[in-house]
Amino acid sequence: MTTSISPPGRIAQGLTGFGFGFGKAIAAHAGRAVLVFVALSLVTSGCANRVQDVLQPLAVAPAGTSRVTMLVATTRKPSEDPGKLFSGDRGTAISLNSVDVSIPPDRNRKIGEVQWPSHMPPNPQKEFAVTQVAKVQSEGQAFDWYRKNRNTKHQVIIFVHGFNNTYADAVFRFAQIVHDSGTDAAPILFTWPSRGRVFDYLYDKESANYSRRALEDLILQAVNSPDVSDVTILAHSMGGWLAAEALRGVAMREKSIPTKVKNVVLASPDIDIDVFRRQFTEMGAKRPHFVILTSTRDKALEMSSWLSGGVSRVGGSDLRPYAPLLDQLGVSVIDTSAIATNDPLGHNAFADSPEIVRLLGRRLAGQSLEGGEASVADQIGMTAANFAGSAARVAVAAPVAVISPEAREILKRELSSNGGKMVDGQIAY
Repeated sequence: MTTSISPPGRIAQGLTGFGFGFGKAIAAHAGRAVLVFVALSLVTSGCANRVQDVLQPLAVAPAGTSRVTMLVATTRKPSEDPGKLFSGDRGTAISLNSVDVSIPPDRNRKIGEVQWPSHMPPNPQKEFAVTQVAKVQSEGQAFDWYRKNRNTKHQVIIFVHGFNNTYADAVFRFAQIVHDSGTDAAPILFTWPSRGRVFDYLYDKESANYSRRALEDLILQAVNSPDVSDVTILAHSMGGWLAAEALRGVAMREKSIPTKVKNVVLASPDIDIDVFRRQFTEMGAKRPHFVILTSTRDKALEMSSWLSGGVSRVGGSDLRPYAPLLDQLGVSVIDTSAIATNDPLGHNAFADSPEIVRLLGRRLAGQSLEGGEASVADQIGMTAANFAGSAARVAVAAPVAVISPEAREILKRELSSNGGKMVDGQIAY
C-alpha cells in the first residue's frame, strides 16, 4: 500500500478534523496540569513512609500462604543492602535473580491490592513477604529456570512496569498480578532503573531509553528457550513505550518479531501517539496481537501529555470509535474509563481492578486472540453484567460505516508502510 511522508504531529493534528480525538485537547491548560502534578505528589507521598528493606527473605517459609516464583531481570545498579537488592540507579549489566514472593491467604486480603509490610520481618498471614532470592548466574541457569517453571503449554509472561517504581514495588506488584489473575504462565519481570520518585519523570524516561537493548535481549532469550512456546508481554505506562521500542528493535535485529511472541498488552501506555505510529509500523508486517487498555480519566497521562508538549498519549485517548479499523491491524482496544479502581489517578486499573485483573488472567497466559476466539474486548462485553458495581465501556462502539472514508484511509496509511518507495515525490515514513 502506498503512503506519503507524514510530518510530526500529523495524527495528533490532521485526524482531529475527522473526530479521531488525537489532538491536543487533553493538555488544555498549564494550570490544570499543575493541579494534576500536585495530586500526583500527594498520592505518592504515602509511598515514602513504606518499609523499604522488604526484600530480605524470611528465615522460615510461611505455611498457609500462596507463592509466586518469578525470574527478575534488571538494568538497575545492585545495592549493598540485601533488603533492597537494587537501587534506582543505572547498572552496567543485566542482572538476573529468581525471587519467591509469599502472598497472604485470600481471606486476609483484597484482590487487586498489594499488602505492603508494615514492619520487618513482615507478617506473611497478612502481608506480602519475600521467601527466597537466588542469583541466576548464566544463560544455562536461566534456561533451567524456564524448564522448572513452565506450564503445560510452555507459556511465559514478561511484565514491564511503569514510571515511579522501585525494585520492590515492581516485584510485589507483579506478584499480585500473577496471583490475582490466576495465570500459570511462567512470570518474568523486567525492571528498569526508575528512581521511584514522582519528580524524577525525566530521569525515568531516559532510564527506559537506556534499557531498550536489555529488554530486547530478554525477549530473545525467552523465545530461544526450547521450553518456551508462547510469550505474552504486559507493559504498563512508561513501560509500554519501552516494550514497544524493544519489539521494534527485535524486529530490526531479527528481520521480524519471532512468532513465539503472541500477544502484547499495553496498559495505560504512556506513549506519544505519533511515536507509537512509527514504532508499530517499524515492527513490520508480522506483529503480535496488541491489546491497548485506555482511559480518558487517566490523570497521570494528562500530566505526561502536558510535559510532552501537549501531544496525546495512547493510553489517554478515546480509541473506541476506531476499534474496527484497529482490529484490522491486529489491535484490540478496551476503554477502562468507567471501571471502578482504587487508584485516584485512574492509572492502575489493569492491576487493582478485580474485574480487569481477573479478565486479563484468562488471556495473559499467551492464548491467541485470533482464529475465531472471543477477543478481550468481546469477553468484557459478555461478562460486563457480572461486574460488581462497574459499568464497562468497551471497544465495540462505532461501526466502520459511520467513520468518514478520509479518516479510514489516513489511518490505514499512517499505520502501514510501502517499503520506502517514493510516491509523488515523497518517501513513506
